Amino acid sequence: MKTGLINRKNNPNFLFSNRQLWQIIWPLIVEQILQISLGIADVFMVSSLGEEAVGGVSLVDQINVLLTAVFTALATGGAVVCSQYIGRKDSGKSQETSRQLLLVVTAVALFVMILGFFIYKPLLRLLFGTIEPGVMDASQRYFLISLYAIPGIAVYNAAAALFRANGNSRISMYIALFINALNIGGNALLIYAFHFDVEGVAWPTFISRTLAALILVLLLYYEKGYKKEEKEKSRFISIKGISKTRPEPILIGKILKIGIPNMLENSSFQFGKVIVLNLVTLFGTGAIAANAAGNTLSGVEVIPGSALGICMLTVIGQCLGAGKKDQAIYYTKKLMIWAYVGFAALNIPFLLSSHWILSFLGLEADTINAAWAIVLTHGIMGMLFWCASFCLPNALRAAGDANYPMVVSMASMWIVRVGFSFIFQRTRLCGLMDYFNLPDCYGALCVWFAMICDWLVRIAFFLARLASGKWINKKVI
Repeated sequence: MKTGLINRKNNPNFLFSNRQLWQIIWPLIVEQILQISLGIADVFMVSSLGEEAVGGVSLVDQINVLLTAVFTALATGGAVVCSQYIGRKDSGKSQETSRQLLLVVTAVALFVMILGFFIYKPLLRLLFGTIEPGVMDASQRYFLISLYAIPGIAVYNAAAALFRANGNSRISMYIALFINALNIGGNALLIYAFHFDVEGVAWPTFISRTLAALILVLLLYYEKGYKKEEKEKSRFISIKGISKTRPEPILIGKILKIGIPNMLENSSFQFGKVIVLNLVTLFGTGAIAANAAGNTLSGVEVIPGSALGICMLTVIGQCLGAGKKDQAIYYTKKLMIWAYVGFAALNIPFLLSSHWILSFLGLEADTINAAWAIVLTHGIMGMLFWCASFCLPNALRAAGDANYPMVVSMASMWIVRVGFSFIFQRTRLCGLMDYFNLPDCYGALCVWFAMICDWLVRIAFFLARLASGKWINKKVI
């Protein structure tokens, strides 16, 4: 089998035209922008409550990101299986996959939420025991309310992934717009009008995510298909009849075969980030705030790459479900090129204006400068390495080759990123902080330098796997 780009002129049966790809991608880009703008708005509003509130919310948000990663991973497993059945044009199996996925994520989310009510205080003490009392108090109050949002977040991620698997990324974009309006409006009302503390950020999150999940479930229930060019619309992802659905071990097994490795990878990755974040807390509240601001703006930098990575799950999954391996290889390369072009097009102007953006956060000058150093480091290195590190493995997952990126990512995370974070923290960035007489808030950079080392290792292994051709022969359905 040839692994080079195929000639479109000689292959009239392409599954996706450039126009169709763009119809999937642009709503994903808008959705990513909406998600990041929500994070930025949260940081701006919380910053008015002081650095202790910023630190407390940012620490808990790292745990929330970890939990969200678990449900995103399960959703990815269902989306890959569903997209392959869609590619095969098996509407019965794709609909049943949709129902089974929602059953699984709902059960897991309820378990995690109930467990969280019992362990959230000792968990925060275990992870961030060295933080100042004011930051710990803000963390505990924020985390408790955040737990109520877990079922909504889980169902929202699963339902949105199913729509994307069918090529309909507009639905999740519209819902993201709804979430932003409700969340930002709620934050402003509770913080500025009613003078709530961190609870003013937590309650709108719970309300908006829960309502968004309910809306998506209703839309899935009455879904009539998205392929407008067909005379009879395809009902690939309708969940009608879910109330009578019983667990199907074989189908759930297919979902978990991809979802569990992805879940272990994502949760290990996010848990590793929480561990290294504990190193940031050793440099004080200023470093925590700088890291939080850097995290928020660095999310803007990866918007094109994130959108193209999500698109890969749909496109590559449908290609392989249709038995078109040559097209799966072609679209993998094509989408990677698009990702790199988009990444550079966004980041060059963004980096030039990033210090000005950070200046609006109301943080101290040293904290802003440290956050700017983080944003510059992530953006410049990201234009070179981020897409190969995070978009490329989605092609492997879409083919059912989920174990390989799991092993590589987990090993690299714990050996390279965590290991080098400890080294950079203990040596104060290999002596650079002392040599340039940098304040302690610059210590946050230790985890970002280690992150880049992690990217390089991941890329080497993913490129080797792609070149070997083993990933394309995996079987999902």
